[in-house]
Amino acid sequence: MQMMWTKIFITTCISLMSLLSCSETVPISVDKTKVTRPEEKVQEPPQSVDTGLHYDRYLREVIDFLEKDQHFREKLHNTDMEDIKQGKLAKELDFVSHHVRTKLDELKRQEVSRLRTLIKAKQDIEGGNDMAVDHQALLKQFEYLNHMNPHTFEVEDLDRLIKSATKDLENYDKERHEEFKRYEMMKEHERREHLKTLDEEGRRKEEEHYEEMKKKHADHPKVNHPGSQDQLKEVWEEADGLDPEDFDPKTFFNLHDTNGDGFFDEQELEALFTKELEKIYDPTNEEDDMVEMEEERLRMREHVMNEVDTNKDRLVSLDEFLVATKRKEFLEPDSWETLEQNQAYTEEEMREFEERLVKQEEDLNQKAADLQKQREELERQQEQLNAQKIELQQAVEHMERLKTQKVEPPRGDQVDGNAIPESPGNDQPLPPGQQPVPPVQQDIPQIQHDLPQGQDHSPQEAHHVPKENQPLPPGHQAVAEGDQQAPQGQHTLP
Repeated sequence: MQMMWTKIFITTCISLMSLLSCSETVPISVDKTKVTRPEEKVQEPPQSVDTGLHYDRYLREVIDFLEKDQHFREKLHNTDMEDIKQGKLAKELDFVSHHVRTKLDELKRQEVSRLRTLIKAKQDIEGGNDMAVDHQALLKQFEYLNHMNPHTFEVEDLDRLIKSATKDLENYDKERHEEFKRYEMMKEHERREHLKTLDEEGRRKEEEHYEEMKKKHADHPKVNHPGSQDQLKEVWEEADGLDPEDFDPKTFFNLHDTNGDGFFDEQELEALFTKELEKIYDPTNEEDDMVEMEEERLRMREHVMNEVDTNKDRLVSLDEFLVATKRKEFLEPDSWETLEQNQAYTEEEMREFEERLVKQEEDLNQKAADLQKQREELERQQEQLNAQKIELQQAVEHMERLKTQKVEPPRGDQVDGNAIPESPGNDQPLPPGQQPVPPVQQDIPQIQHDLPQGQDHSPQEAHHVPKENQPLPPGHQAVAEGDQQAPQGQHTLP
């Protein structure tokens, strides 16, 4: 028979018994009175059972590849369960094949990438899009892997995975119970709040209807003690179709060890309680709550595990089961108290729960008021921006109109509404009696001294120097010949 290492490893460390079981199934014959011979056994595909852990997929894939290494399987088969929980098995990772190690490295990188994506998505939801994300700091919260080395799967990663999964699954049932308690208190809170909205007559009718539903729900056949002889015989007779007088514990175990690995796991145990639960709950009845049915199933399974699973490996072996069937509690059990006989919460817990709800409602109202103020401020700013936008558009349109218009300027400049006449051009006739204005150069007489003989005169200079023997204008005296010439470039005052 193939080794049961995978089954033991998963259920002891991470409760994934039916997920990766490689053991052989024990099919049942048609008359369900005996188990077929070993040579007639056939292989069934493993069932996929979700552990409820947020890293369930990563966990499955790691175990799936470790299973493929022969050396690791042999070490696991010979390792004590306590040693597995303490992390001694993780050291054997150094001896697995290169192919398996490479695949484990790839799985870890994918898991780190998934966690980073979740961190980024959470940040976006919380409105921190512009904030820098310290992934290394945030990855610390995920204890099942070594975040300081996001690239390779090492011994520490396997050790963390085993310890984290064991711890998380030990707390899983407790968390489920707390979640159910909150569910029940919220249901009661909503019922009380509904009563406040009714008048006196309406409240009276609603209370009568509530009590009637409670009474109908409690009116059911006797529920057998889970795991007792009476309870198992009922399954033997109604589910298996066998004579209760022929009840045999070993045959019963083989019949309901559905994957034939020699253990009852949690799912296989819970399946045994279906007939008892059907006595209490009917999905078509108004008074029956299916959430409560699943909580009842969990309570039954926990009770049997606590009574029968002596080594606390979250499995019930054939030996443990046979020992339990010889105890007095199996033959003469106490009555089983159902949920309606055991309220999930106390009145004090209910009061504290409602106080928290009131506080949460006040906080939400305050946040809603703050958001409304922010909205109004944003609307006011938007109105200002729209007004500025309109003004800017109007200014641009005005400039565009000025560019497109071709305005002819008036003749002459306008001063105080009166036009200043333009100066007449050279070709325009002068009015009678008006003398032409000489050029600016003619306003100031230009006095030039004789230059020494032999010095050339430029045409420009010759144009302004009077010629020799040319008559002077009235009131001007000629310069005596004996007078000293002024230096070139300077003028002599008259």
